[in-house]
Amino acid sequence: MTTTSESRHTGRQPPEPGLSVRQVLTLERVLAGEPEVVAGAGQLDRPVRWVHVAEAADVGVMLSGGEMVLTTGVLLAGDEVKQAEYVRSLHRAEASALVLGLGRAFPAPPEVMRRAAERCGLPMVVLHRPFPFAELTEEVQCRLVRRKFAAVSLSETVRTALTGLITAGAPLQGLLDEVARHSGCPVVVTNLAHRVLATAGERSAVDDVLRDWERIARQACGGAGDGWIRAELGGHGERWGRLLLCGHRGDPATGRLLADRAAEALVLHRMLGGNSARTWEEQSAQSLLTDLAEGAVPARQLLPRARAAGLPVNRRTFVPLVVPDADPARLDRVLRVLGLPGLVAELAGPVTAVLLSLARDQQAEALTAHFAARLRTETGAPAAVVAAADPRTDWDDVPAGLREARHVADAVAGSFAAHGPPGVVRLRDVHLRGLVRLLRDDPHVQSFAERELDGLLGEAEPELLDVLRTYLATGRNKSRTALLHHVSRPALYRRLQAIQVRLGVDLDDFEQAASVHIALLAHDAQQG
Repeated sequence: MTTTSESRHTGRQPPEPGLSVRQVLTLERVLAGEPEVVAGAGQLDRPVRWVHVAEAADVGVMLSGGEMVLTTGVLLAGDEVKQAEYVRSLHRAEASALVLGLGRAFPAPPEVMRRAAERCGLPMVVLHRPFPFAELTEEVQCRLVRRKFAAVSLSETVRTALTGLITAGAPLQGLLDEVARHSGCPVVVTNLAHRVLATAGERSAVDDVLRDWERIARQACGGAGDGWIRAELGGHGERWGRLLLCGHRGDPATGRLLADRAAEALVLHRMLGGNSARTWEEQSAQSLLTDLAEGAVPARQLLPRARAAGLPVNRRTFVPLVVPDADPARLDRVLRVLGLPGLVAELAGPVTAVLLSLARDQQAEALTAHFAARLRTETGAPAAVVAAADPRTDWDDVPAGLREARHVADAVAGSFAAHGPPGVVRLRDVHLRGLVRLLRDDPHVQSFAERELDGLLGEAEPELLDVLRTYLATGRNKSRTALLHHVSRPALYRRLQAIQVRLGVDLDDFEQAASVHIALLAHDAQQG
């Protein structure tokens, strides 16, 4: 299992949770010594791993990196060569800062040491008032130990919580929500192409990240930026994704521990659940297309998610499609074969939605027909139906387009019984049935259907409703209806007469028959 944080990825171990030089200088005991930063002011955010009191001129050989070195410089006074070399040795040992107590040895900041520290980028601080180094050492060491214990405790708390969620069968989103709760910042999971697969955190903060995702992805990939902490996802020598804490404001080392624990949990979640990075991409597309189709979230707010998911959105033509009873993986394969950018996801129904994103100069209808033809070839099903909405050039119109394609897909069943459906079906192709499907949830249409069919609804002889349905669907062809129901013509006449009596209509009258037909279509649409 591989879960590599950014610092570990570069070959160095992450520092233990600590204070920064800047934070040490704000401690009350330090302020009593009247500290003054005389060099390296731009490096005050360096972490302090430990505090070391040393007067030896060759102290650098005793350091392992990250120490704040406290000295009075008594062994350096009067020897400018030693003073410069002392600073350079601290720089080579990667000390975090040099703190010099002014006094007998150095009544004023030594210029040679100051210049050397500035050249090396080593923070150098002088204390203008006598200061007991033991107090500072005790204060900082206690704080560092407490921070380390808190970080380890948090790490184990997060590990336990995430393991419990995995054991309980929680989805990926549940794990990320838990990570976001502990990190206090947006959490993003991407594939290796930087496409966003999942997010967690405060919605407005996540949206801010996604709006500027291209820059943030480059920044995170380059390992730059305060608070951008990355952990690699993968196993068996293969990486397949990344987890990113975006703008973590806590201690960097604690953030890296959190990222590592989260990455471990995501890898375990994938292994135990048999999931793959591809499955996460499908979940991401499903969430986005579902939110678009349901309209619960304004389309404009979903635009950053679509862009971060890799869908081209600038100056594009969007073609919403719905394919009943289709395998999303097969449809995605067709898109890749044709080189068409788009999102594919299974929606409730079940139906599979496809959102094509085409360049403005591409022929939307021709490419949609090409997609449908390729799908029929791939599936070996010549009757496979692709329900399409009219192309949209405005992203805000995409939700209505998805709903229109869904209505067309619902209306397709039974609409082309005689000749079979065309490759691509649009609202204009389903005629009256399509209109009724669009209006089926209207209370007036529901009342109309119940009123027109009242004599047959709840009938103890449901075959009368079936006979009526067939009779109207065949254009009131009595011979065809009798044949389809395996009854003689006299028997059919008796049933049609019973239907007319119960409904109080004359089916030979075109207007009355049309009214009953519309009511029956509405009733069937409402019944699903």
